[in-house]
Amino acid sequence: MVRLNIQETVNNLENSFKKKDLPTISIGDTIKIGVKIVEGNKERVQFYEGTVIAKKNSSINTTITVRKVLQGIGVERIFLIHSPKVDSMEILRSSKVRRSKLYFLRKLKGKASRLKQRFQ
Repeated sequence: MVRLNIQETVNNLENSFKKKDLPTISIGDTIKIGVKIVEGNKERVQFYEGTVIAKKNSSINTTITVRKVLQGIGVERIFLIHSPKVDSMEILRSSKVRRSKLYFLRKLKGKASRLKQRFQ
């Protein structure tokens, strides 16, 4: 009885911190994420654009792994999507994939790493 009340309280608290205006992100999407950066006493938004190669769903702790190739070097970054540091998310392109994790893209280079576009 008491345990159920605690679980309800935790769920209500988590729901109050979840963002409501997020787009539906799926694996293979090319997205543009605005991240808040603090430099001294100034705050600005820096955009990070790449392909979603992994997604982990666990309510408020939902994370996505975004990969981009920068000057021939692959850079991956993990974002907590309900974090206050994440300012905006925009889906630029959706791709047709048959896997839930696209870790095989790490081994591919150039045109081989392209994904086939999916049109809605």
